[in-house]
Order: sequence, then C-alpha cells, then structure tokens
Amino acid sequence: MPSEKILNSKKEQVAALKEKISASIAGVVVDYKGISVADDTKLRRELREAGVEYAVVKNSILRFAVADTDYAGLSKVFEGTTAVAISSEDPIAAAKILNKYAEASKGTFSIKAGYMEGKVMEAAEVADLAKLPSKEGLLSMLCSALSGNLRGLAVALNALAEKKAEEAA
Repeated sequence: MPSEKILNSKKEQVAALKEKISASIAGVVVDYKGISVADDTKLRRELREAGVEYAVVKNSILRFAVADTDYAGLSKVFEGTTAVAISSEDPIAAAKILNKYAEASKGTFSIKAGYMEGKVMEAAEVADLAKLPSKEGLLSMLCSALSGNLRGLAVALNALAEKKAEEAA
C-alpha cells in the first residue's frame, strides 16, 4: 500500500489535472508509442507555441481526473501509452498539430479521442476537426463572403439609380 505522502501527491496531481481539463476549451488524447525523441521535442515545441499544454500522464490519474465530469467517456481510451494535449485558447490547435503528426507517423503515433466544450469525440471526429481552417481563416472567409454580397448589392443599387436617372431625364 502506498505511503500517505505518495497518496497525497497523487491526489494533488488528479485535482490539478481535473482543474486544467475543466477550464480548457478542448483537448486531445494520443497514443505516443513509436515517436522518436527528436520528433517528440519538435511536437512539444509546436504545441507550446500554439498555447497547448502537452503531457504524458498515467492512465489511472487520467481516469480519476475525468471521473464525475462531462468527459468521463474518455476513460475507455486510457490504455497503453497515453499523453494528453489541453488547449485553453484555440479549440482546434491541438487537433491540427497532433493530427498532422499522426498522419506523418504512419500508425505509430495515433489519436485516441478528444473533447471539446463538454462533448467527448472519437478519433475520427478529432481528425475532422483538424481539417477545419483556423479561427482567423474562418473569419477571413466570412468577411470575404459578406463583402462580396455587399459589393453586389452596391452595384445593383447603382445600376438601379442610373436607370431611374435616365428615365427622369
């Protein structure tokens, strides 16, 4: 049986992880088996630059951290080598970066599951989320669509005004 000191340390880990997961917008759970040290360092740097916290966590600690939360369904994927990426700013940053590494690794590094805004997602849903454009890209697309419609409206109104001016003259 573990000593009380070790038990308290683990309880603190669970509480801290539970708080991080609850406060986050989204997260991705991966199987990091087969990733080289160089690739892992590169992956961690890219995630850190995107504002994503990435850590290898024991499955038992993850199970306790998501118990009694909206993400309790994640417990079924906490087997084998497990790492979690937690994003508190951009909901698709972790999915994009980790999906890119999963596709490049050809099966050794893989996405197990994910979560976003209270909903647990399967690996396929995380991959679909990763294919979405970034927030800035979506806003840019929206602005171009709106400006295109406004420009068309302005041209039509101008043509109508010119036609009325010709009829009046």
